[in-house]
Amino acid sequence: MSGLNFNSWTENATRLGMRIQETLAEHTKDFSLSSSGAGYYDAGEDKTKNIKAQLDSGNEREKLEAMKRLIAMISKGRNVSEYFAPVVKNVAAQSLEVRKLVYIYLLRYAEAEPDLALLSINTFQRDLADSSPLIRAMALRVLSGIPVQSISSLIVLAIKKCAADTSPYVRKAAALSIPKCYSLDESQLPSLIGVVSTLLRDRSPLSLGSVATAFEAVCPTRLDLLHPHYRRLCRVLVDVDEWGQVNLLELLIRYARTMLPRPSASDSTGIEQKDVDADLDLLLVSADPLFQSRNPAVVMSVTRAFYYLAPPSQHHKIVHPLLRLLTVSPEVERVVLAYILSISHTASHLFSPHYTRFIVRADDSPQLKGAKTRLLRNLITVDNCQALLREFIDYTDDVNEALVAGAIQGIGHISRTLPEATTQCLNALMACIKSPHDCVVASAVVELKSLVQTQMQSSTHASAPLMIVERLSYRIDEIRHAQARACIVWLVGQYAADDSPNAVVEGVVPWASDVLRKIAKSFRDETVPVKLQAVTLAAKLLVLSPAHGTLTQLAKYVFALARYDRNYDVRDRGRMLQQLLAGVVPSVGAADAKDVGGVVLRRAQVRVVLFEGKENASSGDVARDDPVRERLGTLGLVLGRDVPHARVLPDWLEHGVEASLRISPDEAHPAPAVTAIGHVAAPSRSAVAAGGQSTPIVVLTPAGSGGPSPAGSVPNRGNWTDLDKFYASDGEEESGEEESEGDGDEDGGEEESEEESDRQSQVEDDDGTGAPQAPEGENEEDSDVEAGSSRVASVR
Repeated sequence: MSGLNFNSWTENATRLGMRIQETLAEHTKDFSLSSSGAGYYDAGEDKTKNIKAQLDSGNEREKLEAMKRLIAMISKGRNVSEYFAPVVKNVAAQSLEVRKLVYIYLLRYAEAEPDLALLSINTFQRDLADSSPLIRAMALRVLSGIPVQSISSLIVLAIKKCAADTSPYVRKAAALSIPKCYSLDESQLPSLIGVVSTLLRDRSPLSLGSVATAFEAVCPTRLDLLHPHYRRLCRVLVDVDEWGQVNLLELLIRYARTMLPRPSASDSTGIEQKDVDADLDLLLVSADPLFQSRNPAVVMSVTRAFYYLAPPSQHHKIVHPLLRLLTVSPEVERVVLAYILSISHTASHLFSPHYTRFIVRADDSPQLKGAKTRLLRNLITVDNCQALLREFIDYTDDVNEALVAGAIQGIGHISRTLPEATTQCLNALMACIKSPHDCVVASAVVELKSLVQTQMQSSTHASAPLMIVERLSYRIDEIRHAQARACIVWLVGQYAADDSPNAVVEGVVPWASDVLRKIAKSFRDETVPVKLQAVTLAAKLLVLSPAHGTLTQLAKYVFALARYDRNYDVRDRGRMLQQLLAGVVPSVGAADAKDVGGVVLRRAQVRVVLFEGKENASSGDVARDDPVRERLGTLGLVLGRDVPHARVLPDWLEHGVEASLRISPDEAHPAPAVTAIGHVAAPSRSAVAAGGQSTPIVVLTPAGSGGPSPAGSVPNRGNWTDLDKFYASDGEEESGEEESEGDGDEDGGEEESEEESDRQSQVEDDDGTGAPQAPEGENEEDSDVEAGSSRVASVR
């Protein structure tokens, strides 16, 4: 019985809870408290069938529900263009929320339904005068997004109106609408350039980033428009929004490279000079705080500015900000590594102390591994060569073939860069030849080939390099990689000469002829690169020992196989070498060759053709990227290939343009600097040229003493620095007046005029501007007015 009562009690409680939940949902529907909005993403048939009815309804809440559901469907990628007509009817809805959602919908489908969008143009023009800045900006965005060329003039008028709006948000929308209008109708370019010029005078940092974007899209070559605004743009750079800083900084970098003089790095004695233009220094000083930005794009833009504009003495500032970005995300790390790799080609000393930050990790992507190995190869120094050599040796066991090849190239680079580590590098490369993986063996052979060439050129003792070639020749049967086999055959032919009297084959080392025998035996199954090197090897050995019968027969066999090979290059190589050897071993010439005359080379001449000038035929170094693709800030730098329309910076000008062009109207007419009562001084030219805002310095100077002075005033003593000097000078003047009482009026007048001119020149020297000073003691009224003014002067 108690169990039945408990069950009924549980059932009643469940019903009560459901009822309370339904009641709460019904009463909170208007307050958006019933759900978090996830229900709008339910695009079932029962949810979407009433959308048109809701849009035509007179209830604002139902319209809002329908628009929210449409925007949710758009976010999921569904095509809801069928609702365009009923949505356009609500473009003038009373609810602000509904109108904002209608504008978002129209921005999405205005291009697909331009004719229907034209029906709402009058509403958009009326909304341009709305009291809400958000509505004005949204109306301009939709109006400029209608792809109908016939309304381009209306769009230009709307942009001009919004460009003079009181809200910076609306002016920002006007700047973003300029590129869309230009792409719609290029004939409106003169009008749009005028709007850009107007927006460049904007004082709000909120819109300046968008103005820079519009400038780059409409008139990127009209850098002369930036002359009067350059210094102000530099000063407000730190206050612009993050992505606006990227765009504005890119524009200022191009301006600096085009209009400012190049900073001199060093003089003829090699001593660095800090001769940087004042306007260029203003840009660098203004951009320096942006190194602390949390946006990686901003940091990399500032890096680009300092690397291409600043003298080398300031390049150290880019190191730590770039290292900080390595831990943001793998995507950002890849871009930053591309930047650092490009910088390391010319300034590797900046990042060499931080090589441990670029050690390859197991979870790195293949692109990151390749970039890190190339970067580590550029950062090799005497201090870190041993540590990096151990790293490269460890990388040779990786499963990534690109990483293995890069590591082996790094080992070879250490050997060429630091001769004291050559022995360790050779031992490591010889160990790689024993690897069961073809890619490891091929990369090691290519590097050994480069090292052998380097050692044979720089060392007087050629026994060590020849031992490497001999060991490679004995292992040619185990090496199946085509490129590796071709390298070994080339090395054998290049260093096969043996002038010792105890040689088995006169003039030829014993292992060279054995390599030719093995290659001739498998000639039919070899790849084209190996066949080409085999024909060349036969010609070289025949030149070294033309009298050896077995070697001659072996060379004839190889030439006969090459004559009937399927590859054109092999056949042409064989015929060319046979004709080249006609003067050395006539029996080797082609059987059906006709005597066409011409010059026949002697043995010494043929030897020069085959052997000389071949030492640098191949190198293990990886060719550096094209300098154009190394430009920081280009997409090709990250992708590793050329990209059309890359942002390549212009070259520096020798002297730049006149600095006076960059004087803005505010700097041309600054607030006057008061140097004496009733007199002003012009700003210093050096201060204006440096781009600084000249702050007026107010100097309180006593007025002239031409008559009875009012209470509280003092005689004019010039620009006194402290009170002690003022009273000391007062005593000296009183004694001077007693001495001159007996003098005539003429002498007294001359002394007074000389004293007056001295005071005036002293004021001019102290002020530094040479501004004219008013004469003293003209009349008592002027003296009273000036003395009264000295009591109310204030320092701004």
